[in-house]
Amino acid sequence: MPPVTPSIPGFAHHRIPGADTAELHVAVGGTGTPVVLLHGFPQTHLMWRHVAPRLAAEHTVICPDLRGYGASDKPTDPDKATYSKRTMAADVVALVKALGHDRFALVGHDRGALVAIRAGLDHPEAVTHLASLDVLPTLDMWDVLHGTSAAVGFHLYLMAQPPGLAEQLIGASPDAFFGHFLDIWTRDPAAVPPDVRAAYLAASRAAVPSIVADYRASAGIDVTHDLADREAGNRLRMPVTVLQQDWGSALGFDAAALWSAWADDLRHSTVSCGHFMAEEAPDEITEAIRELLRRPFE
Repeated sequence: MPPVTPSIPGFAHHRIPGADTAELHVAVGGTGTPVVLLHGFPQTHLMWRHVAPRLAAEHTVICPDLRGYGASDKPTDPDKATYSKRTMAADVVALVKALGHDRFALVGHDRGALVAIRAGLDHPEAVTHLASLDVLPTLDMWDVLHGTSAAVGFHLYLMAQPPGLAEQLIGASPDAFFGHFLDIWTRDPAAVPPDVRAAYLAASRAAVPSIVADYRASAGIDVTHDLADREAGNRLRMPVTVLQQDWGSALGFDAAALWSAWADDLRHSTVSCGHFMAEEAPDEITEAIRELLRRPFE
């Protein structure tokens, strides 16, 4: 008998068109005002398996696999814009609209948080609240990496290289590469049990070119878009909650100050758990999202 693939209890699965011809795999559950949860690397929508059911008691909860990840389409990247966060944010707006909602709250972790930030900047009429889990905005991320401390982000530099080398190196031993991050970024190994780990590794193994393209965009076109916003003074207009590990102490920067340049209504906190906080501390993350949703918006 084949092993049972883990899933989010009580959620239905759909395939919904994104911003262009790419279709996204989406898990949806609950009723009420919509909340979209975006996963990070090297994961899928499954990372929300604890948080999503809790929120579904009060909200329609929408958990897509980002384009290029999980069971979503993985288009090629001929013009280096296919995996820009602008395109991926447009995916989110399109799929939520297809589900019947014009406005929604948005929570992103890791890569999903970068998509959420871009959605908030590009689509302020649609995003009512925004939460970012354990990232800095792209420009700040590159700025704080310097000297030997930048070794913590070696994968960012590897996948920033022109097409070919990173795909070949990672593809030669994908489970070792992706498993490395599941190991070193988790303080509580039990938070990612063997069946979930296997699901993440299988999904990532099947998506090496598109995952690399996503990261490559963050060293190219995403920087261009963020620079344009910074120069124009474009900021996040909605209530924003940021939860991060204390990377500032480790790498020598003030994370709250960096975030304040992007958001007026900002609440920034550090957490004691590891990077995969929705899996390691689901009660804490759920309550932080509920607190965010209680804050007024225009």
